[in-house]
Amino acid sequence: MTVIVTGSNGLIGREVALQLLAQGHHVIGIDADLRAYFFGPEASTAGNEIKKKNFRFLDYDIRNTDAIESIFQTFIIEAVFHTAAQPAHDWAVKEPLVDFDINARSTVNLLRCTQKYAPDAYFVHCSTSKVYGSNPNELPFVDRGTRWDLEKTHPEYNGIREGFSVDGSTHSLFGCSKLTGDIYVQEYGRYFGLKTALFRPGCLTGPNHKGTKLHGFLNYLVKCAKEDIPYQIIGYDGKQVRDNIHAKDFAKALILTTTKPQYGAVYNFGGGRHSNHSMLESILHLEEKLGRPVKTTYEPTPRIGDHKWYIGSCEKFLTDYPEFKYEYGPWDLIDEILEKV
Repeated sequence: MTVIVTGSNGLIGREVALQLLAQGHHVIGIDADLRAYFFGPEASTAGNEIKKKNFRFLDYDIRNTDAIESIFQTFIIEAVFHTAAQPAHDWAVKEPLVDFDINARSTVNLLRCTQKYAPDAYFVHCSTSKVYGSNPNELPFVDRGTRWDLEKTHPEYNGIREGFSVDGSTHSLFGCSKLTGDIYVQEYGRYFGLKTALFRPGCLTGPNHKGTKLHGFLNYLVKCAKEDIPYQIIGYDGKQVRDNIHAKDFAKALILTTTKPQYGAVYNFGGGRHSNHSMLESILHLEEKLGRPVKTTYEPTPRIGDHKWYIGSCEKFLTDYPEFKYEYGPWDLIDEILEKV
């Protein structure tokens, strides 16, 4: 199988490419190191290029429609894994047109090329939990001391399901651009009959994440703790909850969708109840591992459209792909990042 992976130097794209190569597939990786543009040189993915047989790297910007189309014209493409994105709330406000071009228009172009040149290919898209905007914040949370959470009797206790509303909420501009791409992926599956599946994860992480203040909170938190640099907690008393999934586990899930044709499938798959913790719980764990306090500062005003609590329901994905098994739990994630960053 010949496969396109966008964002092939990034956290998820690189892991997807490595797993596909290990399975014997040919991979065309696309990456222009836009993280360095978004977040500065410390977030650069330069040097992450895979040096393996059957891997072809193309230093293309996914906004370059002609360059992207040329790939489909040159190769027989059997799958597209679209993991490239502008991933940060705050950055989108600085350059909303760039954010939209990357997250929305470029996604549509990839879909268009797939439909035109590779109509039998699988198209697997990495969306985000932020498509739900601020709606999760309206759930009736209770204070558990170190975290906000739901009562076990609440319908969403085991995670927000795919039918949860995206309407009537504040999204952040990043959430808007990702929602646009998200809906187009669904529509190309349902309207045009392309084999498409998309994922709306919470936090994707791992030791290879180039975490920065604006994106990649868990990796950046561990880095700050290890280097004894103050970490800024923003809102919700540090009790905001995220489900966290290791890049290896998430890549494995993305690849599994090519074993069963889907047409506009949506999965809120991530760490779920299997792997989640609050910011405060993460800090307490790090203090125990390091044997000293973690330096923090606190900004009481939350970011616009940010979630007080997000755990995605994994039920739908695990029903469709019961063979999936997690390799990492919540503390395995933090401990591996702490060891390797």
